[in-house]
Amino acid sequence: MSAKILNNWPVLTSREEFEFLTDLVLRHSTGEHACVTLHDHHSGTVRFANNQVIQHVDTRKMRFLVTIGFGKKHGTASTTNLTAGAVRETVQRAESLARVTPEDPEFLPPPGRQHYESWPTFRPETLEANVLGRLQLARDAIEQCQAEQVQGAGILTSTMTTVGVAANSGLFAYEPRTEARFSLTAQINDASGWTAAVHRSIDKLDVVNRSLLAIGNCKRGKGSREISAGRYTVVLQPPAVVGLLNGMLGALDVKSYETQTSPFSGKLHQPIIDTRFSLHNRPDHPDMLSCGFTREGLPVNRVTWIENGLLRQLAYDRYTAYQKGIALIPMLESPCLEGEVRDQCTLEQLIEGTERGILVTNFWYIRAVNRMDLTLTGMTRDGTFLIENGKVTAPLRNFRFHDSPIRAFQTIKGYTEPQEATSAESGKMLVPALRIPDFYFSSVSTF
Repeated sequence: MSAKILNNWPVLTSREEFEFLTDLVLRHSTGEHACVTLHDHHSGTVRFANNQVIQHVDTRKMRFLVTIGFGKKHGTASTTNLTAGAVRETVQRAESLARVTPEDPEFLPPPGRQHYESWPTFRPETLEANVLGRLQLARDAIEQCQAEQVQGAGILTSTMTTVGVAANSGLFAYEPRTEARFSLTAQINDASGWTAAVHRSIDKLDVVNRSLLAIGNCKRGKGSREISAGRYTVVLQPPAVVGLLNGMLGALDVKSYETQTSPFSGKLHQPIIDTRFSLHNRPDHPDMLSCGFTREGLPVNRVTWIENGLLRQLAYDRYTAYQKGIALIPMLESPCLEGEVRDQCTLEQLIEGTERGILVTNFWYIRAVNRMDLTLTGMTRDGTFLIENGKVTAPLRNFRFHDSPIRAFQTIKGYTEPQEATSAESGKMLVPALRIPDFYFSSVSTF
């Protein structure tokens, strides 16, 4: 794997080089604690608008951080120059900062040696993607838009990153990570359709089929009509579910739970969503953006947060975990919400089972209204449609909603198998499409 990295331009920091730099830091450090962090990133991005490529950007960003600690006092210095002299000077600056910095009562020494699972963080086809490959994928999306006479705008990005964490405690972690992203907004007048995908493998972006879905929503959205706001049964497509679920994830931390500022306070081991559903951390899933370790060098493992509707686990930062005398349990990295297999159906069946309701493709501009019951507000976008007698009958003007994902996820009336999904305001997840009754739309949008 390292040989492949070294044979590509620009040359990213290899495992062997990171080991050399770590040894250099530890030999020259006089601190009680010494920690080294590497994040070496190369990306290429194609942007297109009005059905033509408008920009290609190729960037290299590298951060090499040295943290030195004397007791509870610590200082951090960084450099982008990896020559021996520059690294030694960075160590000296970190030590100087540590000596004059006030004590930090929450500072912890670096963790010791760890064992890491081999999660799927790297795909060679993404590493090997070049500007011509990215341009061709962008052209594939543009050609679909041109053929359907819609205006398309979006991005196509492939990245390669090498990440490392090491310390004088015996800690050493290093891994390469690839990532590819695609998004497209198709538009005709006031109608739009949107799609997005992110994967470790650029070959899994499925640009043509995703483009056709966005174009289809755009064309179906022409001539939208307006209906009154109120409570409706909704069929939420996976990107819309991601938007709601993302609002819940940040409330699963132990600090807010214990200070009674979490909507889940006092509900550990009690049901908080539909009892057919579970929420897992799935770093082992080949379609997720898995990482082998956290930024502190601690392993990322499978975790069950919600099991059959019951809240089973809260997230701990390293200091809180140390206070409690337990292992660190970081926030979700690869969330997967899944319902019991026996009740799964298709999106078409969710629509067919809806007498009157609204099909929502996506939400955006989601913000918290009341953190104690997790009421959120936001707007529909990129495809909102009326459902009548089990059929999609008309495009609708967009709505603003006010509702809580906790309430919504307790009243699920139908769901599909989990699917890859992302939104403009959240990371990637595996979530089903859902049918939910009495979802509250507070007003109709002017666009």
